[in-house]
Amino acid sequence: MWDYSEKVMDHYRNPRNVGAIDDADAVGVAGSLTCGDQLKIYLKIDENNIVTDAKFQTFGCGSAVASSSILTEMIIGKSLDEVKKITNKDIADELGGLPPEKMHCSVMGYEALEDALKHYCPDGCVTIDEIYEHINSEQKKEKIICTCFQISENMIWDAIKQNGLKTVDEVTNYTKAGGACGKCKSIIQDVIDTYYNKQKTEVEKLTPTQWILKVNNVIETQISPELQKDGGDIELVDIKNKNIFVRLKGRCSGCKNSTMTLKNFAEKVLQDSLGTDITLTEVQ
Repeated sequence: MWDYSEKVMDHYRNPRNVGAIDDADAVGVAGSLTCGDQLKIYLKIDENNIVTDAKFQTFGCGSAVASSSILTEMIIGKSLDEVKKITNKDIADELGGLPPEKMHCSVMGYEALEDALKHYCPDGCVTIDEIYEHINSEQKKEKIICTCFQISENMIWDAIKQNGLKTVDEVTNYTKAGGACGKCKSIIQDVIDTYYNKQKTEVEKLTPTQWILKVNNVIETQISPELQKDGGDIELVDIKNKNIFVRLKGRCSGCKNSTMTLKNFAEKVLQDSLGTDITLTEVQ
């Protein structure tokens, strides 16, 4: 039995914003009924680019319902610029976490939202039939890796990029690819290897200045915001090749768990983004 947070159970038992919006300004679809899960999300957007309403219809498990429900709450009242920054990790975090085997539900929510924003038309010129036609044509263009669940190479690549996935099992948890017959697992491994080889090559080509900017960007956009949630923070002090020196601030400074925070979280984020040979050291 999977361990679900109270928030997941609440949104599963009492889902918010269920239904359709007949005059929606944007409609997004993710998943497929033939694969077992599907989500359709409807958005109303005003003249100031604020999402004033959002509804969803989903066919799937409790985690899919909860992910869809919390997503609508997350986006109502927000500007399109804010909505575009939402990731599947944000959805899962807002629910208090999801079991690894259910992370694909948060990914489906992210993909449906991304699809809706892609087809946003202020004049209501896009119909659901046109969206389905577009999805079918795009799927034909993309290379399908998992034929059981119709998961494309691009979907796997995006999941790896956004979530730092490193194993086939992790990719399956986030996308369902490889979760049925398993014949595509070797191809999924090839995609993983190709992604990280490409990342390594790109890092090796960076100038010292570009390397510093890239490290600082990961710290400011991925690590610092998470520490700030608990009253802490982190700042870059120095870089010597792959050795990165940082200073913990706020509640993180002097905390008895600071070493764990540094190694198990901050260093891992940097390694996932920039290479496994990175080491992170705290300085006072």
